Amino acid sequence: MGGRLTRVFRTFNLESRARREISKEKPTPAPRHPTSRLDELADHPEIQEEIYRKDDRLLTLLKDVYVESRDPPAQVKVGGGEHLPCKQEEKRLTKLGNLGDLDVKKVPKGKISIVEALTLLNNHKLHPQIWTAEKIAVEYSLELKEVNSLLEFFIPFAVQEFPKETKKAIKPT
Repeated sequence: MGGRLTRVFRTFNLESRARREISKEKPTPAPRHPTSRLDELADHPEIQEEIYRKDDRLLTLLKDVYVESRDPPAQVKVGGGEHLPCKQEEKRLTKLGNLGDLDVKKVPKGKISIVEALTLLNNHKLHPQIWTAEKIAVEYSLELKEVNSLLEFFIPFAVQEFPKETKKAIKPT
C-alpha cells in the first residue's frame, strides 16, 4: 500500500514539473577571484617567457646531484633448517567436575576453571580459616596476588529465603 501511494505522488504531474525546471533560467555563476584567472598570465609575456626558459646554472647543479641508495644486508638465520619444538604450557588436571564429558579436564597452570573458581570462593566464604589465600594458591597453582584479588573482588551469591508473614495488614505503630 505504501509503495503504491508514494509512486502515485512521485509520478503526479511529472511532465509539467520537468518542463518547468528545464525552462527556468540558469543561475549565473559567482564571479571568480582575480588570482584564479589564467588570463592575466597571457597578458604578461615576460612572465610566460620566465616560466618556459631553462636556467643553465640550475640545470648543471641538478645534473651534479647523484643519489645512491643501498638496502641493508639481509639477516641470515643461523641453523634455520632445524625445527625446535615449541615450549608447551604446563597443564594440571582439574580438581572437580560432575558434568562428565562436558567438564574441562586439563587447565594451564596459573588458571582455573569456572567450577573450581566457584568452589574455592564458596570454600573460602564458609571456612576462611581453613581456606586461606596461601592454601588456595598452592592447591590450584595460582599466584598469591591473583588469589587475593579474586577473593577481594569476586563474591559468590548467597541465596536467602525470607519467611512469609501470614499477616494481611501491617499494624500501625
